[in-house]
Amino acid sequence: MIRAKGSYNGHVFRMQLEPTVQLDDLWNQVRINCSFSDAQMFTVKWLDDEGDPCTISSQLELSEAFRLYDVNEEDTLSFHIYAGIPQEPGHLCPGEQKIYRHGARRWLKKKMKRFKSRRPRIPIQSGPINVDGSDERRGSQASTGDTAQGNKATTGFGISDFEMLKVIGRGSYAKVLLVKLKKTSKMYAMKVIKKELVTDEEDIDWVQTEKHVFETASVYPFLVGLHSCFQTPERLFFVIEYVNGGDLMFHMQRQRKLPEEHARFYAAEIILALHFLHEKGIIYRDLKLDNVLLDSDGHIKLTDYGMCKEGIRNGDTTSTFCGTPNYIAPEILRGEDYGFSVDWWALGVLMFEMMAGRSPFDIVGMTDNPDQNTEDYLFQVILEKVIRIPRSLSVKASSVLKGFLNKIPQDRLGCNSETGFQDILDHAFFRSIDWDLLHAKQVVPPYKPNLVDDLGLDNFDRQFTQEPVQLTPTDAQTTNKIDQSDFEGFEYINPLLMTSEDAV
Repeated sequence: MIRAKGSYNGHVFRMQLEPTVQLDDLWNQVRINCSFSDAQMFTVKWLDDEGDPCTISSQLELSEAFRLYDVNEEDTLSFHIYAGIPQEPGHLCPGEQKIYRHGARRWLKKKMKRFKSRRPRIPIQSGPINVDGSDERRGSQASTGDTAQGNKATTGFGISDFEMLKVIGRGSYAKVLLVKLKKTSKMYAMKVIKKELVTDEEDIDWVQTEKHVFETASVYPFLVGLHSCFQTPERLFFVIEYVNGGDLMFHMQRQRKLPEEHARFYAAEIILALHFLHEKGIIYRDLKLDNVLLDSDGHIKLTDYGMCKEGIRNGDTTSTFCGTPNYIAPEILRGEDYGFSVDWWALGVLMFEMMAGRSPFDIVGMTDNPDQNTEDYLFQVILEKVIRIPRSLSVKASSVLKGFLNKIPQDRLGCNSETGFQDILDHAFFRSIDWDLLHAKQVVPPYKPNLVDDLGLDNFDRQFTQEPVQLTPTDAQTTNKIDQSDFEGFEYINPLLMTSEDAV
Protein backbone atom coordinates (compact mmCIF):
# COMPACT_ATOMS: atom_id res chain seq x y z
CA MET A 1 0.00 0.00 0.00
CA ILE A 2 1.30 3.46 -0.93
CA ARG A 3 0.84 6.30 1.53
CA ALA A 4 0.01 9.48 -0.36
CA LYS A 5 -0.65 13.08 0.62
CA GLY A 6 -2.57 15.57 -1.51
CA SER A 7 -2.43 19.37 -1.18
CA TYR A 8 -5.06 21.62 -2.75
CA ASN A 9 -5.69 25.27 -1.95
CA GLY A 10 -4.19 24.94 1.53
CA HIS A 11 -6.13 21.74 2.29
CA VAL A 12 -4.11 18.57 2.94
CA PHE A 13 -5.68 15.13 2.64
CA ARG A 14 -4.34 11.58 2.95
CA MET A 15 -4.82 8.64 0.61
CA GLN A 16 -3.94 4.95 0.72
CA LEU A 17 -3.27 3.76 -2.84
CA GLU A 18 -2.80 0.29 -4.23
CA PRO A 19 0.37 0.00 -6.37
CA THR A 20 -1.88 -1.13 -9.24
CA VAL A 21 -4.26 1.82 -9.01
CA GLN A 22 -5.35 3.18 -12.37
CA LEU A 23 -5.10 6.85 -13.28
CA ASP A 24 -8.89 7.21 -13.55
CA ASP A 25 -9.32 5.82 -10.04
CA LEU A 26 -6.77 8.29 -8.65
CA TRP A 27 -8.52 11.10 -10.54
CA ASN A 28 -11.83 10.12 -8.90
CA GLN A 29 -10.24 10.27 -5.44
CA VAL A 30 -8.82 13.70 -6.24
CA ARG A 31 -12.21 14.96 -7.42
CA ILE A 32 -13.87 13.75 -4.23
CA ASN A 33 -11.23 15.19 -1.87
CA CYS A 34 -11.06 18.52 -3.71
CA SER A 35 -14.84 18.75 -4.35
CA PHE A 36 -14.29 19.06 -8.10
CA SER A 37 -17.21 18.65 -10.48
CA ASP A 38 -16.98 16.14 -13.31
CA ALA A 39 -16.43 19.00 -15.75
CA GLN A 40 -13.63 20.65 -13.72
CA MET A 41 -10.22 20.40 -15.35
CA PHE A 42 -7.30 20.08 -12.96
CA THR A 43 -3.57 19.37 -12.85
CA VAL A 44 -1.81 16.92 -10.53
CA LYS A 45 1.90 17.24 -9.82
CA TRP A 46 3.97 14.91 -7.68
CA LEU A 47 7.26 15.76 -6.00
CA ASP A 48 9.98 13.43 -7.16
CA ASP A 49 12.98 12.18 -5.19
CA GLU A 50 14.75 15.54 -5.51
CA GLY A 51 11.76 17.70 -4.67
CA ASP A 52 10.92 18.61 -8.28
CA PRO A 53 7.29 18.92 -9.40
CA CYS A 54 6.35 16.54 -12.23
CA THR A 55 2.97 16.62 -13.93
CA ILE A 56 1.02 13.34 -14.00
CA SER A 57 -1.05 13.05 -17.17
CA SER A 58 -0.68 9.37 -18.07
CA GLN A 59 -0.58 5.94 -16.48
CA LEU A 60 3.11 5.73 -17.38
CA GLU A 61 3.91 8.87 -15.38
CA LEU A 62 1.88 7.57 -12.43
CA SER A 63 3.77 4.27 -12.56
CA GLU A 64 7.08 6.16 -12.56
CA ALA A 65 6.00 8.05 -9.45
CA PHE A 66 5.17 4.76 -7.72
CA ARG A 67 8.46 3.20 -8.87
CA LEU A 68 10.58 5.99 -7.37
CA TYR A 69 8.48 5.92 -4.21
CA ASP A 70 9.44 2.26 -3.83
CA VAL A 71 13.10 2.61 -4.91
CA ASN A 72 13.77 5.50 -2.55
CA GLU A 73 11.79 3.95 0.30
CA GLU A 74 9.88 7.19 0.73
CA ASP A 75 7.51 7.55 3.66
CA THR A 76 4.87 9.51 1.72
CA LEU A 77 4.18 10.30 -1.92
CA SER A 78 3.24 13.98 -2.18
CA PHE A 79 0.78 15.34 -4.76
CA HIS A 80 -0.09 18.98 -5.47
CA ILE A 81 -3.43 19.64 -7.15
CA TYR A 82 -4.42 22.77 -9.07
CA ALA A 83 -7.79 23.71 -10.54
CA GLY A 84 -7.26 24.25 -14.27
CA ILE A 85 -4.31 23.62 -16.59
CA PRO A 86 -1.40 25.86 -17.68
CA GLN A 87 -2.15 28.17 -20.59
CA GLU A 88 1.21 27.51 -22.21
CA PRO A 89 4.09 25.09 -21.74
CA GLY A 90 6.34 26.01 -18.84
CA HIS A 91 3.78 28.36 -17.35
CA LEU A 92 2.38 27.75 -13.89
CA CYS A 93 -1.10 26.40 -13.24
CA PRO A 94 -3.83 28.87 -12.23
CA GLY A 95 -3.28 29.72 -8.57
CA GLU A 96 0.17 28.14 -8.53
CA GLN A 97 2.83 30.53 -7.24
CA LYS A 98 5.72 28.12 -7.60
CA ILE A 99 6.94 24.83 -6.30
CA TYR A 100 10.20 24.93 -8.26
CA ARG A 101 12.16 25.58 -5.10
CA HIS A 102 14.58 22.79 -5.80
CA GLY A 103 14.49 23.22 -9.55
CA ALA A 104 13.51 21.36 -12.68
CA ARG A 105 16.00 18.54 -12.25
CA ARG A 106 13.68 16.12 -14.03
CA TRP A 107 14.87 17.52 -17.36
CA LEU A 108 18.48 17.48 -16.29
CA LYS A 109 18.23 13.83 -15.22
CA LYS A 110 17.63 12.92 -18.85
CA LYS A 111 21.08 14.32 -19.61
CA MET A 112 23.06 12.93 -16.70
CA LYS A 113 22.80 10.73 -13.63
CA ARG A 114 23.63 12.23 -10.29
CA PHE A 115 24.13 10.67 -6.90
CA LYS A 116 22.18 12.55 -4.28
CA SER A 117 23.56 12.10 -0.80
CA ARG A 118 21.36 12.39 2.26
CA ARG A 119 22.41 14.80 4.96
CA PRO A 120 21.27 14.92 8.56
CA ARG A 121 18.71 17.57 9.34
CA ILE A 122 20.17 20.82 10.64
CA PRO A 123 18.01 22.91 12.98
CA ILE A 124 17.28 26.45 11.86
CA GLN A 125 19.74 28.85 13.43
CA SER A 126 18.38 31.84 15.28
CA GLY A 127 19.21 35.29 13.97
CA PRO A 128 20.06 38.31 16.14
CA ILE A 129 17.15 39.85 17.98
CA ASN A 130 19.08 42.32 20.12
CA VAL A 131 16.24 44.78 20.62
CA ASP A 132 17.92 46.23 23.69
CA GLY A 133 21.24 46.71 21.87
CA SER A 134 22.96 43.67 23.37
CA ASP A 135 24.59 40.97 21.24
CA GLU A 136 22.79 38.16 22.98
CA ARG A 137 20.90 35.70 20.81
CA ARG A 138 17.54 34.52 22.03
CA GLY A 139 15.76 31.30 21.16
CA SER A 140 12.53 29.82 22.38
CA GLN A 141 10.52 26.67 22.40
CA ALA A 142 7.51 26.33 20.14
CA SER A 143 4.23 27.56 21.49
CA THR A 144 1.77 24.97 22.67
CA GLY A 145 -1.08 25.72 20.33
CA ASP A 146 -2.39 27.33 17.18
CA THR A 147 -5.94 28.24 18.21
CA ALA A 148 -8.42 30.74 16.80
CA GLN A 149 -7.10 33.43 19.14
CA GLY A 150 -3.52 32.27 18.76
CA ASN A 151 -0.92 31.64 21.40
CA LYS A 152 2.23 33.66 21.84
CA ALA A 153 5.64 31.97 21.77
CA THR A 154 7.69 32.34 24.93
CA THR A 155 9.64 35.25 23.38
CA GLY A 156 8.75 37.79 20.74
CA PHE A 157 5.43 37.85 18.91
CA GLY A 158 2.58 35.39 18.48
CA ILE A 159 -0.65 35.08 16.51
CA SER A 160 -2.58 36.94 19.19
CA ASP A 161 -0.50 40.08 18.54
CA PHE A 162 -1.94 40.41 15.02
CA GLU A 163 -5.35 40.91 13.50
CA MET A 164 -5.75 38.92 10.29
CA LEU A 165 -7.49 41.10 7.66
CA LYS A 166 -7.28 39.53 4.20
CA VAL A 167 -5.69 36.76 2.16
CA ILE A 168 -3.43 38.40 -0.43
CA GLY A 169 -1.56 35.41 -1.86
CA ARG A 170 -1.22 31.68 -1.82
CA GLY A 171 1.23 29.08 -3.07
CA SER A 172 1.69 25.36 -2.70
CA TYR A 173 3.62 25.74 0.54
CA ALA A 174 2.40 29.01 2.00
CA LYS A 175 -0.49 31.42 2.44
CA VAL A 176 0.13 35.17 2.63
CA LEU A 177 -2.15 37.31 4.80
CA LEU A 178 -2.54 41.02 5.31
CA VAL A 179 -2.34 41.56 9.06
CA LYS A 180 -2.35 44.46 11.50
CA LEU A 181 -0.07 44.60 14.51
CA LYS A 182 -2.58 45.42 17.23
CA LYS A 183 -0.19 47.43 19.37
CA THR A 184 0.70 49.93 16.65
CA SER A 185 -2.05 49.41 14.00
CA LYS A 186 0.74 49.04 11.44
CA MET A 187 0.09 46.76 8.45
CA TYR A 188 2.31 43.80 7.57
CA ALA A 189 2.21 40.79 5.30
CA MET A 190 2.32 37.45 7.08
CA LYS A 191 3.62 34.39 5.26
CA VAL A 192 2.25 31.24 6.88
CA ILE A 193 3.80 27.82 6.22
CA LYS A 194 2.43 24.53 7.53
CA LYS A 195 5.19 22.55 9.17
CA GLU A 196 3.77 19.29 7.82
CA LEU A 197 4.78 20.50 4.34
CA VAL A 198 8.40 21.10 5.44
CA THR A 199 9.25 17.44 5.16
CA ASP A 200 12.97 16.98 4.52
CA GLU A 201 16.38 18.56 4.94
CA GLU A 202 16.08 20.56 1.72
CA ASP A 203 12.85 22.11 2.97
CA ILE A 204 14.60 23.03 6.22
CA ASP A 205 17.42 24.63 4.19
CA TRP A 206 14.87 26.57 2.14
CA VAL A 207 13.19 28.00 5.24
CA GLN A 208 16.53 28.90 6.82
CA THR A 209 17.80 30.58 3.66
CA GLU A 210 14.64 32.63 3.24
CA LYS A 211 14.87 33.79 6.85
CA HIS A 212 18.54 34.79 6.54
CA VAL A 213 18.00 36.71 3.29
CA PHE A 214 14.94 38.48 4.70
CA GLU A 215 17.16 39.66 7.57
CA THR A 216 19.85 40.88 5.16
CA ALA A 217 17.29 42.57 2.88
CA SER A 218 15.78 44.61 5.70
CA VAL A 219 18.36 47.40 5.32
CA TYR A 220 17.89 47.97 1.57
CA PRO A 221 15.21 50.19 0.00
CA PHE A 222 14.41 47.93 -2.97
CA LEU A 223 14.04 44.66 -1.06
CA VAL A 224 11.21 43.46 1.18
CA GLY A 225 12.47 43.19 4.76
CA LEU A 226 11.58 41.10 7.78
CA HIS A 227 9.75 42.31 10.88
CA SER A 228 9.70 39.10 12.90
CA CYS A 229 9.36 35.32 12.86
CA PHE A 230 7.50 33.05 15.24
CA GLN A 231 6.01 29.59 15.28
CA THR A 232 3.35 27.32 16.75
CA PRO A 233 3.50 23.51 16.78
CA GLU A 234 1.60 23.54 13.48
CA ARG A 235 2.98 26.52 11.54
CA LEU A 236 5.85 28.88 10.79
CA PHE A 237 5.14 32.62 10.46
CA PHE A 238 7.19 35.25 8.60
CA VAL A 239 5.98 38.79 9.32
CA ILE A 240 7.33 40.97 6.52
CA GLU A 241 6.89 44.45 5.06
CA TYR A 242 3.51 45.00 3.42
CA VAL A 243 3.93 46.47 -0.06
CA ASN A 244 0.50 47.63 -1.17
CA GLY A 245 0.96 48.53 -4.84
CA GLY A 246 0.65 45.01 -6.22
CA ASP A 247 3.20 43.13 -8.34
CA LEU A 248 4.37 43.78 -11.88
CA MET A 249 2.54 40.70 -13.16
CA PHE A 250 -0.76 42.18 -11.91
CA HIS A 251 -0.07 45.49 -13.67
CA MET A 252 1.33 43.89 -16.85
CA GLN A 253 -1.85 41.85 -17.24
CA ARG A 254 -3.73 45.14 -17.47
CA GLN A 255 -1.27 47.13 -19.60
CA ARG A 256 0.09 44.31 -21.79
CA LYS A 257 3.41 46.09 -22.29
CA LEU A 258 5.22 49.13 -20.92
CA PRO A 259 6.84 52.15 -22.56
CA GLU A 260 10.62 51.87 -22.67
CA GLU A 261 11.08 54.68 -20.13
CA HIS A 262 8.89 52.82 -17.63
CA ALA A 263 10.75 49.56 -18.19
CA ARG A 264 14.07 51.42 -17.83
CA PHE A 265 13.05 52.79 -14.42
CA TYR A 266 11.91 49.43 -13.03
CA ALA A 267 14.93 47.61 -14.48
CA ALA A 268 17.30 50.18 -12.95
CA GLU A 269 15.87 49.75 -9.44
CA ILE A 270 15.95 45.96 -9.89
CA ILE A 271 19.61 46.22 -10.94
CA LEU A 272 20.46 48.03 -7.70
CA ALA A 273 18.58 45.38 -5.67
CA LEU A 274 20.36 42.51 -7.43
CA HIS A 275 23.75 44.19 -7.03
CA PHE A 276 23.13 44.61 -3.29
CA LEU A 277 22.33 40.89 -2.97
CA HIS A 278 25.37 39.95 -5.06
CA GLU A 279 27.61 42.11 -2.88
CA LYS A 280 26.26 40.14 0.11
CA GLY A 281 27.14 36.85 -1.60
CA ILE A 282 23.54 35.98 -2.54
CA ILE A 283 22.26 34.77 -5.91
CA TYR A 284 18.55 35.65 -6.11
CA ARG A 285 17.53 32.97 -8.68
CA ASP A 286 13.84 33.84 -8.74
CA LEU A 287 13.48 37.14 -10.58
CA LYS A 288 10.11 37.28 -12.36
CA LEU A 289 7.19 39.67 -12.70
CA ASP A 290 5.36 38.09 -9.76
CA ASN A 291 8.24 38.84 -7.38
CA VAL A 292 8.62 42.53 -8.27
CA LEU A 293 6.30 44.53 -6.00
CA LEU A 294 5.40 48.22 -6.25
CA ASP A 295 5.11 50.36 -3.14
CA SER A 296 2.56 53.12 -2.71
CA ASP A 297 4.80 55.61 -4.54
CA GLY A 298 5.64 53.24 -7.42
CA HIS A 299 9.15 52.14 -6.38
CA ILE A 300 9.97 48.44 -6.67
CA LYS A 301 10.76 45.90 -3.99
CA LEU A 302 11.89 42.35 -4.70
CA THR A 303 10.37 39.63 -2.54
CA ASP A 304 10.36 35.84 -2.05
CA TYR A 305 13.86 34.62 -1.16
CA GLY A 306 13.19 30.89 -0.95
CA MET A 307 15.36 30.09 -3.96
CA CYS A 308 18.31 32.28 -2.99
CA LYS A 309 21.79 30.81 -2.70
CA GLU A 310 23.99 32.27 0.05
CA GLY A 311 27.75 32.30 0.53
CA ILE A 312 28.71 33.07 -3.09
CA ARG A 313 31.60 35.45 -3.64
CA ASN A 314 32.92 36.79 -6.93
CA GLY A 315 34.30 33.81 -8.84
CA ASP A 316 32.44 31.22 -6.74
CA THR A 317 29.85 28.99 -8.38
CA THR A 318 27.03 26.64 -7.48
CA SER A 319 25.26 23.89 -9.43
CA THR A 320 21.73 23.52 -8.06
CA PHE A 321 19.22 23.14 -10.89
CA CYS A 322 16.42 25.52 -9.95
CA GLY A 323 14.23 28.37 -11.08
CA THR A 324 10.89 29.23 -12.61
CA PRO A 325 10.97 27.51 -16.04
CA ASN A 326 10.50 30.57 -18.27
CA TYR A 327 13.39 32.40 -16.56
CA ILE A 328 15.98 29.61 -16.21
CA ALA A 329 19.34 30.53 -17.72
CA PRO A 330 20.94 28.33 -20.41
CA GLU A 331 23.96 27.48 -18.23
CA ILE A 332 21.62 25.91 -15.66
CA LEU A 333 19.93 23.85 -18.38
CA ARG A 334 23.33 22.72 -19.66
CA GLY A 335 24.22 21.41 -16.20
CA GLU A 336 27.08 23.86 -15.79
CA ASP A 337 28.26 25.50 -12.59
CA TYR A 338 27.07 29.09 -12.45
CA GLY A 339 27.22 32.29 -10.41
CA PHE A 340 25.49 35.67 -10.50
CA SER A 341 25.11 35.40 -14.29
CA VAL A 342 21.74 33.67 -13.94
CA ASP A 343 20.20 36.77 -12.33
CA TRP A 344 21.25 38.98 -15.23
CA TRP A 345 19.76 36.50 -17.69
CA ALA A 346 16.46 36.56 -15.77
CA LEU A 347 16.52 40.37 -15.82
CA GLY A 348 16.84 40.20 -19.60
CA VAL A 349 13.78 37.94 -19.79
CA LEU A 350 11.83 40.27 -17.51
CA MET A 351 12.81 43.39 -19.47
CA PHE A 352 11.78 41.66 -22.71
CA GLU A 353 8.39 40.87 -21.15
CA MET A 354 7.93 44.45 -20.01
CA MET A 355 8.78 46.03 -23.35
CA ALA A 356 7.45 43.40 -25.78
CA GLY A 357 4.42 42.28 -23.79
CA ARG A 358 5.35 38.62 -24.12
CA SER A 359 8.06 36.15 -23.19
CA PRO A 360 11.03 35.78 -25.54
CA PHE A 361 10.26 32.04 -25.48
CA ASP A 362 6.55 32.07 -26.30
CA ILE A 363 5.72 28.99 -28.35
CA VAL A 364 3.04 30.34 -30.66
CA GLY A 365 0.60 27.96 -32.36
CA MET A 366 2.27 24.82 -31.05
CA THR A 367 0.22 23.99 -27.96
CA ASP A 368 -1.91 21.46 -29.90
CA ASN A 369 1.18 19.32 -30.37
CA PRO A 370 1.68 17.37 -27.11
CA ASP A 371 5.40 17.00 -27.79
CA GLN A 372 5.74 20.79 -27.85
CA ASN A 373 3.51 21.47 -24.86
CA THR A 374 6.02 20.42 -22.21
CA GLU A 375 8.67 21.96 -20.01
CA ASP A 376 11.23 19.80 -21.79
CA TYR A 377 10.41 21.51 -25.07
CA LEU A 378 10.48 24.94 -23.43
CA PHE A 379 13.99 24.22 -22.15
CA GLN A 380 15.10 23.18 -25.63
CA VAL A 381 13.73 26.49 -26.94
CA ILE A 382 15.66 28.45 -24.30
CA LEU A 383 18.86 26.63 -25.25
CA GLU A 384 18.54 26.68 -29.02
CA LYS A 385 16.11 29.35 -30.21
CA VAL A 386 17.52 32.59 -31.61
CA ILE A 387 15.82 35.37 -29.68
CA ARG A 388 14.12 37.84 -32.04
CA ILE A 389 13.94 41.38 -30.67
CA PRO A 390 10.77 43.22 -31.79
CA ARG A 391 11.53 45.85 -34.44
CA SER A 392 9.32 48.30 -32.56
CA LEU A 393 11.97 48.65 -29.84
CA SER A 394 14.71 51.26 -29.98
CA VAL A 395 18.30 50.44 -30.86
CA LYS A 396 19.33 50.98 -27.22
CA ALA A 397 16.59 48.69 -25.92
CA SER A 398 17.47 46.03 -28.47
CA SER A 399 21.13 46.28 -27.47
CA VAL A 400 20.51 45.87 -23.74
CA LEU A 401 18.22 42.89 -24.31
CA LYS A 402 20.80 41.21 -26.51
CA GLY A 403 23.42 41.91 -23.83
CA PHE A 404 21.44 40.31 -20.98
CA LEU A 405 20.07 37.45 -23.12
CA ASN A 406 23.46 36.27 -24.37
CA LYS A 407 23.41 32.47 -23.98
CA ILE A 408 27.14 32.46 -23.16
CA PRO A 409 27.41 33.69 -19.56
CA GLN A 410 31.00 34.93 -19.92
CA ASP A 411 29.87 37.31 -22.67
CA ARG A 412 26.63 38.37 -20.98
CA LEU A 413 26.11 41.97 -19.89
CA GLY A 414 26.97 42.28 -16.20
CA CYS A 415 29.08 39.13 -16.05
CA ASN A 416 32.60 40.45 -16.46
CA SER A 417 34.34 39.61 -13.18
CA GLU A 418 36.04 43.02 -12.99
CA THR A 419 33.68 45.49 -14.67
CA GLY A 420 30.34 43.68 -14.86
CA PHE A 421 28.20 45.99 -12.72
CA GLN A 422 29.77 49.14 -14.14
CA ASP A 423 29.16 47.81 -17.66
CA ILE A 424 25.45 47.77 -16.87
CA LEU A 425 25.46 51.27 -15.39
CA ASP A 426 27.32 52.62 -18.43
CA HIS A 427 25.12 50.94 -21.05
CA ALA A 428 23.48 53.37 -23.48
CA PHE A 429 19.99 52.20 -22.47
CA PHE A 430 20.59 53.39 -18.89
CA ARG A 431 22.58 56.53 -19.77
CA SER A 432 19.75 58.83 -18.69
CA ILE A 433 19.65 57.30 -15.18
CA ASP A 434 21.18 59.22 -12.29
CA TRP A 435 22.10 56.20 -10.21
CA ASP A 436 22.79 58.15 -7.01
CA LEU A 437 19.39 59.85 -7.10
CA LEU A 438 17.77 56.54 -7.97
CA HIS A 439 19.34 54.81 -4.98
CA ALA A 440 18.10 57.64 -2.75
CA LYS A 441 14.58 57.18 -4.21
CA GLN A 442 14.71 60.74 -5.47
CA VAL A 443 13.65 59.80 -9.01
CA VAL A 444 9.87 60.06 -9.46
CA PRO A 445 8.44 56.69 -10.56
CA PRO A 446 6.64 56.65 -13.92
CA TYR A 447 3.49 55.16 -12.41
CA LYS A 448 1.86 55.51 -9.01
CA PRO A 449 -0.44 52.62 -8.04
CA ASN A 450 -4.08 53.47 -7.56
CA LEU A 451 -4.84 53.16 -3.86
CA VAL A 452 -8.46 53.56 -2.77
CA ASP A 453 -7.21 53.35 0.81
CA ASP A 454 -4.02 52.46 2.70
CA LEU A 455 -4.71 48.75 2.25
CA GLY A 456 -4.44 48.84 -1.54
CA LEU A 457 -6.43 45.63 -1.93
CA ASP A 458 -7.51 46.64 -5.45
CA ASN A 459 -3.94 45.82 -6.50
CA PHE A 460 -4.23 42.16 -5.47
CA ASP A 461 -6.00 39.34 -7.26
CA ARG A 462 -9.59 38.97 -6.08
CA GLN A 463 -9.28 35.19 -6.13
CA PHE A 464 -7.17 35.66 -2.99
CA THR A 465 -8.77 38.67 -1.31
CA GLN A 466 -12.22 37.09 -1.42
CA GLU A 467 -11.06 33.96 0.43
CA PRO A 468 -12.12 33.56 4.06
CA VAL A 469 -9.41 34.76 6.43
CA GLN A 470 -8.65 31.78 8.59
CA LEU A 471 -6.00 29.24 9.47
CA THR A 472 -7.42 25.86 8.56
CA PRO A 473 -7.43 23.34 11.42
CA THR A 474 -4.55 20.89 11.50
CA ASP A 475 -5.04 17.25 12.39
CA ALA A 476 -3.61 16.60 15.87
CA GLN A 477 -2.20 13.25 14.79
CA THR A 478 -0.31 14.94 11.97
CA THR A 479 1.04 17.61 14.31
CA ASN A 480 2.29 15.01 16.76
CA LYS A 481 4.45 13.49 14.02
CA ILE A 482 6.30 16.78 13.37
CA ASP A 483 9.85 16.86 14.70
CA GLN A 484 9.79 20.23 16.48
CA SER A 485 13.56 20.16 16.99
CA ASP A 486 13.90 20.98 13.27
CA PHE A 487 12.54 24.46 14.00
CA GLU A 488 14.46 25.38 17.13
CA GLY A 489 15.65 28.99 17.06
CA PHE A 490 13.21 30.09 14.35
CA GLU A 491 11.96 33.06 16.41
CA TYR A 492 13.33 36.44 15.39
CA ILE A 493 12.62 40.14 15.92
CA ASN A 494 14.18 42.74 13.63
CA PRO A 495 14.94 45.94 15.55
CA LEU A 496 15.61 47.88 12.34
CA LEU A 497 12.00 47.65 11.18
CA MET A 498 10.37 47.94 14.57
CA THR A 499 9.38 51.27 16.00
CA SER A 500 10.03 51.90 19.66
CA GLU A 501 6.38 51.02 20.25
CA ASP A 502 6.95 47.57 18.75
CA ALA A 503 9.80 46.68 21.10
CA VAL A 504 9.13 43.83 23.48
